[in-house]
Amino acid sequence: MKQSFDLAVIGSGFGGTLAAMIGAKIGLSVVLIEKGKHPRFAIGESSTPIANLLLEELATRYDLPRLLPLTSWGSWQRSYPQVACGLKRGFTFFHHQSGRPCIRDVRHTNELLVAASPCDELSDTHWYRSDFDAFLVAEAREVGVTYWDQTHVQHCRTGAGGTEMEGTRKSRPVSAIARFVVDATGPRGVLHHHLRLDEGAFPGFPGAASLYSHFENVAPVPGAPHSPFCPAGEPYPADAAALHHVFKEGWMWVLRFNNGIISAGIAVDRAQERTFGLQTGAPGWSRFLERYPSIQEQFLTSRPTRDFSYVPRLAFRSERAVGPQWALLPATAGFVDPLLSTGFVLNLLGIQRMALIFEELRSKRPLQPSLTRYETQTFQELDTAALLIGSLYRTTADFEIFSQLTLLYFAAASYAETMRRLGNPQRANSFLLCDNARFVSGFRQCCQLARAEKSLETSKRLHRLIQKTIAPYDVAGLTDRGKNNWFPVDFEDLRRATPRLGLNPDRVERLIVEAEAACNKGVGPSMSGKHPAALASRVQR
Repeated sequence: MKQSFDLAVIGSGFGGTLAAMIGAKIGLSVVLIEKGKHPRFAIGESSTPIANLLLEELATRYDLPRLLPLTSWGSWQRSYPQVACGLKRGFTFFHHQSGRPCIRDVRHTNELLVAASPCDELSDTHWYRSDFDAFLVAEAREVGVTYWDQTHVQHCRTGAGGTEMEGTRKSRPVSAIARFVVDATGPRGVLHHHLRLDEGAFPGFPGAASLYSHFENVAPVPGAPHSPFCPAGEPYPADAAALHHVFKEGWMWVLRFNNGIISAGIAVDRAQERTFGLQTGAPGWSRFLERYPSIQEQFLTSRPTRDFSYVPRLAFRSERAVGPQWALLPATAGFVDPLLSTGFVLNLLGIQRMALIFEELRSKRPLQPSLTRYETQTFQELDTAALLIGSLYRTTADFEIFSQLTLLYFAAASYAETMRRLGNPQRANSFLLCDNARFVSGFRQCCQLARAEKSLETSKRLHRLIQKTIAPYDVAGLTDRGKNNWFPVDFEDLRRATPRLGLNPDRVERLIVEAEAACNKGVGPSMSGKHPAALASRVQR
């Protein structure tokens, strides 16, 4: 018998499951379809402040209170210690040269540290996806989502009555029809295959190949000497972050979870891939480590806990993201690169917009205007991310330019977080401020200049242009040259930016006082009924 639903979501990663939960909370009948079963391995593991804030907003608006503790390290540890995650205080970058150790010096020549939180209590996290995704699926079933795992969609047809899906579940025939379908199966996913969607490309993006796995016994990064440029020492321990090793051919991520597992992988410009032979798996990994001795030292006693995964082409961009009865989540419509942890933010922004479409679906209003707008915003943000990340790949050999270019991301992200926490999302309602004409103009000029032929004069021009572009949005002291590539969270930076950005000083001060109190007591706002999601609305009042 063919079962009928208002909404079918294909793919039960965090994005698909969250979308299904929101659909059910809105009042739709929802089926969540998964080809495998949980727990299962998944890549894409590092959250950011704006990603956590978006998750808070969704959980608050759609009455999903059990998701709120997942938005900061402290509340997560108290509420769900059985769900593994990692402490992410910020972003750490180290630059490496072939055959030479990476030397840490007091001027931070080869490093960049950008804090994202003032203390562990309010810190971001790395999501151990085996646990995290399984937790979300259990929550989805609790709120009324029908869940079909081990289900292979073999036929998919759209018609006047909806989208029909036929396949097998645990080797038995299964069939469903849905008024609307969301594909959350990732690049080149189910609808891309069955609807024969065309594949495009990000203009000017070099693309990367990747090799990754999970490991045990990865050593920490050696400590840094005391720095006169950061009197309190490191903004945070270098490993308590999204750790990036940057080198001529590309970069490497290292993410630590609290269960002893480390996620690590290499992303290499496809033109440079033959340098390591990543397609060979473990031998390619070893060849990479031999080239960079400081990274090799960190992995000297490590052991992979699973087979290596090789992806010859990370980047993907569909030519379409919507149809009359279907839509792709942003992570399915396109994927750029893991650099700068952009994936969660892009997907959560898409889910936030998709939730409004679900509300229209329930009220049976025409969907096409909202779907068209959703597709435009999705590709605008994906293309903007590709422009920045592609420019960063062009500068991996020159760490001074690379680190300066990242400040475009950190300035936009910290500004967007601040605006949302102060109740002004309309001032930063898109990824990398790509709906802000003033910022976008400078941003594009910076990326174009970064891709130009290198010279001393070009580098000086680029530095001046980056500083000019981020200055009107800098709430984190990123234009302070005295910080010398170490950027702790300093509330004085926000106070100094308040009049320049036209912010309400009282609102800003109350936000700072709440955060300082949480850090000093080691008790997050959620323990006193003052979770950061509620904090933003309270500050507005």
